[in-house]
Amino acid sequence: MSLARLAGLGLALLTAGIGISGWLMWMPDLPRTVLEAKYLEQPGDMIDVDGARLHVRDRGPRDAPAVILIHGTASHLQTWDGWADGLSGSFRVVWLDLPGHGLSSPDPTGDYSDERTIALLAGLMDQLGLGKASIIGSSLGGRIAWKFAAAHPERVAKLVLISPDGFASPGFEYGKAPEVPASLGLMKYFLPAFLLQPQLAAAYADDSRMSEETLQRYRDLMRAPGNREALLERMRQTVLEPPEPYLEKITAPTLLMWGELDRMIPVSHAQDYLRAMPKAELARLEGVGHVPQEEAPEMSLAPVRAFLERR
Repeated sequence: MSLARLAGLGLALLTAGIGISGWLMWMPDLPRTVLEAKYLEQPGDMIDVDGARLHVRDRGPRDAPAVILIHGTASHLQTWDGWADGLSGSFRVVWLDLPGHGLSSPDPTGDYSDERTIALLAGLMDQLGLGKASIIGSSLGGRIAWKFAAAHPERVAKLVLISPDGFASPGFEYGKAPEVPASLGLMKYFLPAFLLQPQLAAAYADDSRMSEETLQRYRDLMRAPGNREALLERMRQTVLEPPEPYLEKITAPTLLMWGELDRMIPVSHAQDYLRAMPKAELARLEGVGHVPQEEAPEMSLAPVRAFLERR
């Protein structure tokens, strides 16, 4: 979910809060035990990395090439389940909840900067014994992926960026944190499905493809203890820098992937990346929005698999 969509959610929450008694929509945190019973596949999927408690799935042959999947803002590792299932026969697939997302606890340091996230990713690779991996990131995860590839080129075999965040846009300028609407803080107290659904569905080209199960999962996991405050903190701590100096350092073969109907980060933004990374490839996906891995997993995985398997 983009900053603009989150701002829209804040306005909707404020309007609804004025019009409806607050207690009718009050949505407290859900107990972690309840959420883990529903969404944790194996107890061993919860691991500690540099003081952070992370939810990580690690599937596929241990001796196969590794692929790491990084989700976007307000999302969680399940966004990758379709791709993980399709890749885990040939690759060792690692996908995780970022701190304060999904079942990963909020970062005890309170640091949600890109630098902290990159350090945690490097620490996770060390802990799993991965010297090198292909990195795939979506939106916010795309920004983390290309910054990681610039900082640790020796550890990235290939890079896949799905509608990556990073270039300045209206309300999100270089060198300053964005203005987080005070009204958005209301989501810490209530988060009704009828307000959340249109914000999430905007990531799809065809919102009928978003199932009730998917909506319920997003709503449940945003209500994990501390996650809503962590989301706000990550937004407050995000300060964009011009991407070109980072992108020019990347040595890994790179695939850019964009849904042609992306309403959050339009496909026209791909040209910004191609100017800085002239050897990168662009795969445009017809009829798909911001999260192709979730909206059309089989169709969108095909060019990624071909790219990863190419020698």
